[in-house]
Amino acid sequence: MAFRKAVKGTLIGGGAVATAFGLSQFFEYRKNQAQLAYVEAQGELKVPFNDALPTREEQLSTLRNTEEFDVLVVGGGATGSGCALDAVTRNLKTALVERSDFSSGTSSRSTKLIHGGVRYLQKAIMKLDYEQYMMVKEALHERANLLNIAPHLSAPLPIMLPVYKWWQLPYYWAGIKMYDLVAGSQCLKSSYVLSKSKALELFPMLKKDKLVGAIVYYDGQHNDSRMNLAIALTAARHGAAIANYTEVVHLLKKPDPKTGQVKVCGAHCRDIITGQEFDVRAKCVINATGPFTDSLRKMDNQKTPNICQPSAGVHIVIPGYYSPDNMGLLDPATSDGRVIFFLPWEKMTIAGTTDTPTVVTAHPIPLEDDINFILSEVRHYLSPDVEVRRGDVLAAWSGIRPLVTDPNSKDTQSICRNHVVNISDSGLITIAGGKWTTYRSMAEETLDAAIKAHNLSAGPSRTVGLMLDGGKDWTPTLYIRLVQDYGLENEVAQHLAATYGGRAFEVAKMAQVTGKRWPIVGKRLVSEFPYIEIFQM
Repeated sequence: MAFRKAVKGTLIGGGAVATAFGLSQFFEYRKNQAQLAYVEAQGELKVPFNDALPTREEQLSTLRNTEEFDVLVVGGGATGSGCALDAVTRNLKTALVERSDFSSGTSSRSTKLIHGGVRYLQKAIMKLDYEQYMMVKEALHERANLLNIAPHLSAPLPIMLPVYKWWQLPYYWAGIKMYDLVAGSQCLKSSYVLSKSKALELFPMLKKDKLVGAIVYYDGQHNDSRMNLAIALTAARHGAAIANYTEVVHLLKKPDPKTGQVKVCGAHCRDIITGQEFDVRAKCVINATGPFTDSLRKMDNQKTPNICQPSAGVHIVIPGYYSPDNMGLLDPATSDGRVIFFLPWEKMTIAGTTDTPTVVTAHPIPLEDDINFILSEVRHYLSPDVEVRRGDVLAAWSGIRPLVTDPNSKDTQSICRNHVVNISDSGLITIAGGKWTTYRSMAEETLDAAIKAHNLSAGPSRTVGLMLDGGKDWTPTLYIRLVQDYGLENEVAQHLAATYGGRAFEVAKMAQVTGKRWPIVGKRLVSEFPYIEIFQM
């Protein structure tokens, strides 16, 4: 009976979405082709700083001495950096300030996945929610674009969904196949079903008892903090003035000469390192501060209601022997209904995430209850031979997701990860919500709104297919040249290639000589890891 209900629900939901799916695939294809044709027709964008980037002091000088920018972005996470890149490549005079380090907050504390959201597609089908379906579709398009523009920092990753009940096999298979179909031509690799023996061969740590089989599908994995930095560096290379450790003290305002209404016209900033304060004036200010969205909105208007509901996502790092080197695992239904991933990362294993309401803080700390919850769920899927111990937790972090509040929602699990672009009466543009994967489309939508609201002179977005810093000259075999040309260890060379892409040679030139016959250069900071000492040229 349970099987029939599950299959019936899947078929009804799938049938209801089928027409919308087919039409959206067609229109999405036409839209993508138009975007790519536009980028190709424009040719290569001029890069003012293709070689040496301006120093932080030079960037601060530009921020202080520029009479007026077209756009000032507040926040140096993925979305803020994406907004700066989108703006500067539209030939807008662009500035960005970040009060801490780039990607020091939520953007570096993710699950390291570039994904469309399998569970959101499930909700879209079961609840006939077209909005969630389109959100998944957009994310899958952005997944393909991100894998293309930063190949050194990202790659497809197979993820196994173990099945322990016979009726779940066709149910999950139908859902995963729909995930492939929604991706269309941008599907990374087709999903497939595994027998019990094959599943255990690929993932020997799995619990054997009652295992029926498994389904494997593909999503993307990336180095989130380096990806964020690559976006910011790309914006800087195209001429954006960006500075970290620069906080907004208060917003600048002036009356509109035409209407007399008070409008935001910039920000009064402080260099946290030196304490120096200065004004940055701009025609448009974009609030891309993630969990701190409402703090900046209240600088604009103290009476404005909150639009974000923060949620804490905790991840733990455990030894690499908990998972295979090239296969992740998805727990689709934990004891309290949340989803947990179990992924290989940097020769270790990441497990997470939790999803619980929290308060906004600059340095969120993972709670012991969350760590124990993840460990408990991990035990459900691993063989009794593998003792899951609290002492095996090597690290843990908590990231705050700036979820958009749904007044009808009782908990953060059911809040849609979609985003909103809000324009205040004074002209402050706020981008809130969303997810890592869709940072580029969120930035495009934000700039479209800003250009319209502030009558800025700019063309369409040019970031589809725009290679990020280090991606253009990267190849899968680039590390071999580093070994041959510079005498680096194989593991160190692979690390440099995967971190800096085509710019790895610039880093290799700064590597310390070891004084040994081999490796010639590349003195490790710690023997177990491929991080090396460098000297300033």
